[in-house]
Amino acid sequence: MTDWLATIAVVLGVILGVLSAVGVMRMPDVYIRLQVASKASSLGVALLMLGVALHFSELSVTIRALLVVVFLFLTAPVTAHVIGRAAYITRTPLAPGTTPDELAGRYDAETGRLAGPKDPPA
Repeated sequence: MTDWLATIAVVLGVILGVLSAVGVMRMPDVYIRLQVASKASSLGVALLMLGVALHFSELSVTIRALLVVVFLFLTAPVTAHVIGRAAYITRTPLAPGTTPDELAGRYDAETGRLAGPKDPPA
């Protein structure tokens, strides 16, 4: 029974990894690609590691697989944020049809900080 669960987890992880790769190729701009890359691939790797832990059923392998998942879940959002911020600073264009840029006029490119609201509250 454990072998079947491990196989299902690995197959689902591979499917999510392939869907993530296809999504990165199909999405229109870097900001949406970051969403696909960080979410789907993280879940895919987590399922792969679950399959590995179930297949080997050893404490040392399970701990290593858990550490891989924890490390990935801690670093993927930070990486996506840094890449998205770098893309915004270099003025990478948004995809057509994207909602308005909410940071337009509020971001100071020289200091790299938000400049505060346009209209202060009365």
